[in-house]
Amino acid sequence: MIEVMELGQGTGPLRGVKVVELAGIGPGPHACMILADLGADVIRIDRPGGQALTGGPHDLLNRGRPSVALDLKHPDGVATALDLVAGADVLVEGLRPGTTERLGLGPDECLARNPRLVYGRMTGWGQTGPLSQTAGHDLGYIAIAGALFGLGQDKSRPHFPANLVGDFGGGSTYLVIGILAALLESRLSGEGQVVDAAIVDGTAHLNAMATGFLAGGVLREERAANLLDGGAPFYDLYETADERHLAIGALEPQFYDELVAGLGIADTAPGRNDPAHHPELRRLIADAVRGRSQAEWVEVFDGTDACVAPVLPMTEAFGHPHLVARGTFVERDGMTQPAPAPRFSRTAPSLTSPPPAKAGQDTRDALRAWGIVDVDALLESGAAVQA
Repeated sequence: MIEVMELGQGTGPLRGVKVVELAGIGPGPHACMILADLGADVIRIDRPGGQALTGGPHDLLNRGRPSVALDLKHPDGVATALDLVAGADVLVEGLRPGTTERLGLGPDECLARNPRLVYGRMTGWGQTGPLSQTAGHDLGYIAIAGALFGLGQDKSRPHFPANLVGDFGGGSTYLVIGILAALLESRLSGEGQVVDAAIVDGTAHLNAMATGFLAGGVLREERAANLLDGGAPFYDLYETADERHLAIGALEPQFYDELVAGLGIADTAPGRNDPAHHPELRRLIADAVRGRSQAEWVEVFDGTDACVAPVLPMTEAFGHPHLVARGTFVERDGMTQPAPAPRFSRTAPSLTSPPPAKAGQDTRDALRAWGIVDVDALLESGAAVQA
């Protein structure tokens, strides 16, 4: 049984929205971190003992919400999860298609208990299609979506930006967009629905500009051959005297003029609009940049519109003056971590609880806070576990 209680722990614009998370790895937890950062009251259902590749006090993807351990192979564990769903606005799951149906927690069962529920599903391949039942990871998803092929400046092979483009760019970000859109619609219609967020779909959508360039005949399917992939010498990375790098992005002519002036090559640089001049221009820029350290170049271009930035490791990004001024990173729970984003003028988000140290550490308190009665009986039966 459940007694519905409104908590809304956070201070952001989603305060009062209640979310049940069936624990997974990667983009699902990242999506729920975003929702929690924005003020939603999220309860995370972990398997007893947790799972590989996730968890612990430094797993920032799990911040902002309590961890409840339920045995979803125990009928009372499933019944408790459905009780939580009955009082929720959103459910998020990132399991292989068909898994929640086999557990008795699929869309049919959950929407029967709560017709207004938004049921968010996060997968790589999607709920349908010939690959939907196969295993996969970020690298494969962005490979078939056409995004990986052009990444990097190495003509001989593509390079990949960790799992930012697939898992988090085309995955969790699109899941959150879908959840918020469906949640708004449910408030108008009174009906919930299923959100099928597939990383392949989101990554393809994320790459819409390049798709348009291809259709318009201005994109070459070749690495380091286009305006934004290092093909243009005035939009590329260059090594400094201290073997660090500058990111130069002077696309517009007026910004380019400030770049070559700052580099001291304004009088010798060939015309930038003729690709035949690009090898010489690239050599001039590279030679100039190698003449000073990264810090010296930062000083040269400080306050200009030359679109020059130092390439910083994360530990130095924490202390960059602009990011410090904006509070982009914050110190919390003994860690430097990203602050909630984006910003809001009236309902500013705030960080709440740190990542749970153990799966199920909050089982008793969180279930009671969400209105579940007879928690002790659930613990005694093994349907729930208190770490």
